[in-house]
Amino acid sequence: MKTSLAVIGAGRIGQIHAGNAARHPAIQLAGIADALPQPAAELAARLGTRVLDVEQILADRDIAGVLICSSTDTHADLIQRAVAAGKHVFCEKPVDLDLARARACQKAVEAAGRACLIGFQRRFDPTFAALKARLDAGEIGTPEALTVVSRDPGAPPVAYLQRSGGIFKDMLIHDFDIFRWILGDEAASLYATGSCLTDAAIAREADDIDTTAVTIRTVSGRLCQIHTSRRAAYGYDQRFEVLGSDGMLQAGNHRPTEVTAFGSAVVSTDKPEHFFLQRYEQAYRAELEHFVAVLGGRETLRVGIADGVKALELADAATRSWREGAVVHFGA
Repeated sequence: MKTSLAVIGAGRIGQIHAGNAARHPAIQLAGIADALPQPAAELAARLGTRVLDVEQILADRDIAGVLICSSTDTHADLIQRAVAAGKHVFCEKPVDLDLARARACQKAVEAAGRACLIGFQRRFDPTFAALKARLDAGEIGTPEALTVVSRDPGAPPVAYLQRSGGIFKDMLIHDFDIFRWILGDEAASLYATGSCLTDAAIAREADDIDTTAVTIRTVSGRLCQIHTSRRAAYGYDQRFEVLGSDGMLQAGNHRPTEVTAFGSAVVSTDKPEHFFLQRYEQAYRAELEHFVAVLGGRETLRVGIADGVKALELADAATRSWREGAVVHFGA
């Protein structure tokens, strides 16, 4: 028997998840909802499903879960309404831009007893997941330091950045989740700094930055450094390394091919994948597969709303640290 799921949000990420759901042999794509009728109609027609509104999705008892791919400002409300209606939830990050609302949402999910997967797809990337498995198996002994590099090929439009919540909540929230997941530890202190180096309009019109450096010290004394930029001329740069007592593990970029060309003047390889839609294509499929397995009782939820709130706490602290030029201490 297929699991019936509906998608809320027909934008770029909604199209990815809806397409994966439509192609999944164990999923019945029940319908698409979007605040704009045309994108919903076009996506539904392409995938052979219906256009629904949110009220219809929540009222339909045959729909077991919803994939929330709408704008960030709708996430917390839709999560709470969905779990109150008895639905399981797969929601894109972040839970909300406001930490108090995100924490209230977490309480609602826990009270309802529904699964709520938050879309930190990097945990499902085959390369990153393989590194984590080898780390947990003790291959490099005790992990002591994590270095994360995260660079986009270019910044989104300023109009998007103005409502994004800032670079720490929009972009680095994934890196904060990677920090918690890989080290299995929590932050004791955090210091964040940043600059606007790629486009002056980001600072002038969005009151934001495009290049950051974050240092985290964990409760057990481990260190994490995160470097991000909105501009990498060579492609989508996503990699990290973990230094342990007995060695080091690295997870590098993906390239379109692994061919290396040797010439008289240069040895060359392909540039990294151009953007996150290509880089995490397998990860998006894997996280949906996991969601279906959780609903079927075959797996335990790997990344839930509590993880979403923890990542938001770090993003909130990083924003304060950057603006105030001060170290933020946790639990003090």
